Amino acid sequence: MDDEVYPAILEVFEEAGIAIPPAVAEYNLVGVSKSTVKRRLPVLVDHGLLEKVDEDRGYYRITDRGRAYHNGELESDDLESS
Repeated sequence: MDDEVYPAILEVFEEAGIAIPPAVAEYNLVGVSKSTVKRRLPVLVDHGLLEKVDEDRGYYRITDRGRAYHNGELESDDLESS
């Protein structure tokens, strides 16, 4: 999770405060492609930082764990052990 894109994606979801589709996240990330965002989202879900809330439409939202990581309350090492 050392990639700079992961924190940027989490920031978009944290600032949105609602469930959003990957296209909205990508639109708000300068220089990050939609395909990059779509590849990173499952990783964030696997670590419990995002949750997929609508399988049909592909909406995601940040979890409490994601907020804690975004706010510096969790380290990358904490994520690897989960």
